[in-house]
Amino acid sequence: MNDNLQYSKSEKISLKKYFNEKWLQDRIEEDPTILGLGELDIIQRERKQSSGGRIDFLFLNNETGTMYETEIMLGGTDESHIIRTIEYWDIERRRFPSKDHRAVIVAEDITNRFFNVIALMNRSIPIIAIQLNALKIDNKIILNFTTVLDIYEIPEDEENLGGEEVGRTYWVKKGNPKSIGIMDAIIAIAQEEYPNSKVTYNKNHVALGTTRKNYMWLHPRKSPHNCHFEIKVGKENIDDTKLMFEELGISYTPRKEDNLAISIQGDELKKNFDKLKALIKQSILLYS
Repeated sequence: MNDNLQYSKSEKISLKKYFNEKWLQDRIEEDPTILGLGELDIIQRERKQSSGGRIDFLFLNNETGTMYETEIMLGGTDESHIIRTIEYWDIERRRFPSKDHRAVIVAEDITNRFFNVIALMNRSIPIIAIQLNALKIDNKIILNFTTVLDIYEIPEDEENLGGEEVGRTYWVKKGNPKSIGIMDAIIAIAQEEYPNSKVTYNKNHVALGTTRKNYMWLHPRKSPHNCHFEIKVGKENIDDTKLMFEELGISYTPRKEDNLAISIQGDELKKNFDKLKALIKQSILLYS
């Protein structure tokens, strides 16, 4: 037992009743590490956007090259808060296409309804949700920022999420024929470039690899419009690959430092066949 530590009763309060957003922004500007996102440099506060609004903070982690488009809200989050955050994230990633970008929502109250919406968007847009709790102890305020949703939670273990082998028939029944067709076209490209390509139909994804290592994981959809896949491109190629997809107008989500996740439509595959073929060939050479 440590006699030097003394217990003090705390009271959870709503900052909105006592302060305004400027006060909270000032505290964050004094020490951005309180957000729990690492060592961040402030690129700009209240950064004007082409849409007419202003983003609360644009941060940069120089070590990872990641930018954080961060919106702060006292009280509870709402539809406009979420839409505004995603809009600003999209604007800034187009301004700085060579950087990784994260949309960050900070609010005192993230209800189950909005948490579910954010989590759903998180599958295609890199969103981090941070809940702020304010505690009053005597005449002092303690700010506690807790990350409740992080984009790293799902994709980190993609290589280990295969599950049992189920065979091609399982996916044919599960996916839309057009989405299956996109998957088959991608597999055909790989098999043309590398005849010994290994295709494994697992319960949670279809893994595509060389005899040495898997480098792509495909997820046919029930929707006919696209097929989702993740591909390892190598650390040394990640920036060039991002630029390529941005020039093609195909959205992507960064996964690990050498992975990208893409949802591609059939017409996009046909239109950009040669470039996507070159990308797959590059991955095969890296992991064969």
